[in-house]
Amino acid sequence: MVVTRETSGGFARCPVIVTPERVALPEAVRSSPAWGLMTQLYSVRSEQSWGIGDAADLAELGSWGARQGADFVLVNPMHAAEPVPTMEPSPYLPTTRRFLNPMYIRVEEVPEMGYLSSAEHQMIEWHGDDARRLNGLADLDRDSSWEAKQAALRIVFRQRRTQRRHRDFEEFCERAGQGLVDYATWCAIVVDRGLPWSDWPEALQDPRSPETAAERQRLADEVEFHSWLQWIVQRQFADAQRELTAAGMSVGVVHDLAVGVHPGGSDAWALADVLAGGVRVGAPPDDYNAAGQNWSQPPWRPDRLAEQAYAPYRDMLRTLLQLSGGLRVDHIIGLFRLWWIPLGKSATEGTYVRYDHEALVGILALEAHRAGAIVIGEDLGTVEDWVRDYLTERGLLGTSILWFERKDGSAPRAPETYRELCLASVTTHDLPPTAGYLQGEHITVRDELGLLPDSLEETMAEDERQREAVLSDLRSRGLIGEQATVEEQVNALYRYLTFSPARLLGVAVPDLVGDVRTINQPGTDEEYPNWRLPLANADREPLMLEDVMVSRRAKRLIRAVGSRR
Repeated sequence: MVVTRETSGGFARCPVIVTPERVALPEAVRSSPAWGLMTQLYSVRSEQSWGIGDAADLAELGSWGARQGADFVLVNPMHAAEPVPTMEPSPYLPTTRRFLNPMYIRVEEVPEMGYLSSAEHQMIEWHGDDARRLNGLADLDRDSSWEAKQAALRIVFRQRRTQRRHRDFEEFCERAGQGLVDYATWCAIVVDRGLPWSDWPEALQDPRSPETAAERQRLADEVEFHSWLQWIVQRQFADAQRELTAAGMSVGVVHDLAVGVHPGGSDAWALADVLAGGVRVGAPPDDYNAAGQNWSQPPWRPDRLAEQAYAPYRDMLRTLLQLSGGLRVDHIIGLFRLWWIPLGKSATEGTYVRYDHEALVGILALEAHRAGAIVIGEDLGTVEDWVRDYLTERGLLGTSILWFERKDGSAPRAPETYRELCLASVTTHDLPPTAGYLQGEHITVRDELGLLPDSLEETMAEDERQREAVLSDLRSRGLIGEQATVEEQVNALYRYLTFSPARLLGVAVPDLVGDVRTINQPGTDEEYPNWRLPLANADREPLMLEDVMVSRRAKRLIRAVGSRR
C-alpha cells in the first residue's frame, strides 16, 4: 500500500509493505508429515513429448504420484531461456526469473488447436513427428525440440481467438504490465538481431530509449507472439497445479527459484538499473570446492531494490507463486548475503555483501501468504549460525540432505534429530541418483574429468567410509541385511528418512527407476553433459514417463515411504 504523509514542505508518499510473521503450512502437512516427488521436468519425457518433458507431463506425473499418496511435485526452475539457439541447458542460469520457458508448452493442448484447418493440423503433426523422434536420443536436444515446437506454435498463434480467449489474453498482458512488455521486446529483438545484446546498437541496449520503442513498434507481431507464449505456458502450468490438487495433493507443484540470471539475458537488459554491473555472484572456498565458485550471475543491488520498493523482486515471486502450491528458493542464504566477485577476479577474491533480509524474507512470506503456498529454503553450504533459526521463526522450511547430515563433521546424524521444519531427501541434483551414489558414480565421474583434489584411491576410501557409516546404521536398525542389493539399500535409505520429524520428504524420480547418472557435475561446463541427460534405468537406457508409472521398482520404493501419511 502507499502511505501519504503531510510534511512541512507539503505531502510525501511512499510504499509500505506489511508482512506476516510466519508462513503457515497447509493443514494437511501440519497434521501429518507428507512426501512428494522431486524431478528435473525436462528429463521426464512421455510418448507424447516433443523431445523434452513439458507441463502436460508434469500433470501426468503428478496425478500418478497423487494416486500413490504424494502431496507435492518439486520441479527444477521453469524460468525462460534464450528464444534462439543455443539455449542455455542449465535451468539455474536463465535469461529471466519472472517469466517461464515456453519450451514446456504442450502444443496439442493449446485450445486454438481445435480451430485449425486440416492443412494446418497436418503441418503441426509433421513438426510433432520430427520432435518425437528426439525422444530416442541418448542426450536431450533442447534446440531441436524448441525449433519444432516454435514452428508449430507460430501456426497456432496466427489462428483467430474467440472473444473470450482474446479478452483473457489482454487481461493477462495488462496484469503482467511493463515487465512482460520488456521481456517480449527483448525476445523479439533477439530473434531479429541475435545475441549477445551487448552487440546491438547502443540505443537498443537501453530498454527505455526512443529507439527501443520504435523497434518494439517495428517488431509488434513478434512482441505479441512472445507475450502470447507466456500466456499459454503460464496457463498450462496453472492447469497442472489445479489437476494435482484436484487429484488429492495438499501442496501440488513446488516451483524452484534460481539464485540469479544470465548476464546476457533479458533481466540483465531490462533490469540493469537494479542489477550490479562489473560483478558476479558465487561462493567462497569450502570443503567441497577449494577454489570457490563463480556462478556468472549479476546480483541485485540492495540500494536500488530498496529505492524501487522491491518491485522487481515482488513481481518475480508473484508470477511463480500464483502457479504453484510452494516455492523452493535456491541458495536462500542469498537473501541475507551474497558472495560478490569482481569481473576478472577469481572466486577466492570475492567478498560478502549484505542484504536487508528483513525486507526480502518478509516480502517472500507476504507473497507466499497471499498465494497460500509453502516456502522451502535451500540452506546448504556456508551458513551463519543464526540464519537457520531466523528462517524457522518465519515459518520457512530448510533443506536436509541425508549424506550431508553429520554430527562432528563425520558420523551420520540420526534422522530422529533432523529439523522438523524442513524438506528431507536422500539426494539432490548436484549428486548422482542414490543408486549411483552408492556405487561411487560421483567419484568415478570426477576422476575421469580430472576434478579430484586427491588420488582416486584416497577419495574412494574416504567416500566408502562415509557411506558405510550410514549403511551400518541401517543394518543396526534391521532395515537391510549384510548382502543387501543396491535397490534394497536405496529403499532402506528412504525408509530411514521416514524416522525423521521433517514435515516433508522428497523422493527423487530417478531413484524410482534406479538411474545412476549425475544430472549436473559442479565445476564443469561442456566437459560433461550437464542438464542434458534424460531419465534412464540402472543400465543407463532412457526411459519414458509411461515406464515409471508401471515400474515395480518404483512401487517398492513408494511403499518404503508410504508410512509418512
